[in-house]
Amino acid sequence: MRKQRCRMAWLACLAGTMFAMATMSLKAGETSGSDKVVLGDASLTSGIPGQGPLKLDEIRRFLADPANHRTLEVILPMGLSAGAQNIYIPEDNLLTRAKIELGRQLYFDRRLSADNTVSCADCHHPDEAYTRHTRFGVGIRGQTGNRNSPVSYNRILSRAQFWDGRAASLEEQAVGPIANPIEMGNTHEAAVQTVKNIPGYALQFKKIFDDGVTIENIGKAIASFERVIVTGPAPYDYYEPLRNFERQFADYLEDLDDFKSEEPELYEKYMAVKKAAAAHPMSESARRGRELFFSDKASCTACHTGANFTDEKYHNLGVGMDKPNPDLGRYNVTKQEKDKGAFKTPTLRNVALSAPYMHDGSQKTLEEVVEWYARGGHPNPYLSKDIRKLNLSAQDKKDLVEFMKALTGSFPKVEMGRLPQ
Repeated sequence: MRKQRCRMAWLACLAGTMFAMATMSLKAGETSGSDKVVLGDASLTSGIPGQGPLKLDEIRRFLADPANHRTLEVILPMGLSAGAQNIYIPEDNLLTRAKIELGRQLYFDRRLSADNTVSCADCHHPDEAYTRHTRFGVGIRGQTGNRNSPVSYNRILSRAQFWDGRAASLEEQAVGPIANPIEMGNTHEAAVQTVKNIPGYALQFKKIFDDGVTIENIGKAIASFERVIVTGPAPYDYYEPLRNFERQFADYLEDLDDFKSEEPELYEKYMAVKKAAAAHPMSESARRGRELFFSDKASCTACHTGANFTDEKYHNLGVGMDKPNPDLGRYNVTKQEKDKGAFKTPTLRNVALSAPYMHDGSQKTLEEVVEWYARGGHPNPYLSKDIRKLNLSAQDKKDLVEFMKALTGSFPKVEMGRLPQ
């Protein structure tokens, strides 16, 4: 009976883990069946094959392939896959390869700006973790605002966008900067006309959208591209299944030879998980940080929760609230008193790559961020109830930083050139 209970428990525990690892056996981006695709590989983001600027003949051949217009059923990579229930793809903007490719081109095209100097990528660049390492985003004529550029990856798990959530969708967010006077400084009307005048774009919009080039369709294309930019598995994602197995079934693992002879199938699966974790190691410090992160002592999961390590909500951490005229964040959208100084919780995936931090870019390192939380933020009447002083040792703080570094996975390879002439 004990052996049977052991086997049933193992099977239940292994089910989710082995499914996640099975998806990794598919090359990310490779189809499994007709139109299923695992996000994360270059197959969706490497552009139309060829060299140099996109030629009309190349675009025509790409558009002529029916496979590029079929709706894709997406599978998230290991790690993010635990949040699959939060995938948001609007019914009026389903993903296709052609739409993603069009969005890729527009994302990197500076001709959407008033003076041809700024693209989406200039504030959310692949080489800088889809953000910028400047304190504030830099727009046309070197203008800056008062907020740090938020990351543009893992947006497939998010609805409202911007630090204050003023855009209800990724589609709405995608076209906002085009008309912002200190970002791309254009008008929507002028941007639409520019796109219409480029033959390669006109050809694609005509084929992909019934109503051709509109600002709404420009937003849909860019949003489609951004939705397939996701983070790959991190050391944490390989360690977590191993940790769970070893904690739940420690007594059964004391004698591996006995376990191997009695449960050979389960033993092989366990060894596969162990091997994967060893190939993507998580340091002892990071492991201690993991225990702290999920504990009441550090209470990080009050906001950074779920597969993407964000509750997608808005919190006042006290950042910038000591200024005479602080940025009121979410309050500017809702006009509700409780939202003063509140900003959206960012994802912690790949956070080690996206410095500086906080909505105003005021904190240069993860060490500074941890110190801010340990101090309990800056007191103000609207401080989140989840922000309090933390009794953390110097080692605790180092361990938390190491854990956040262990949330770093790969980005898909993206073609940044190859735009229509």
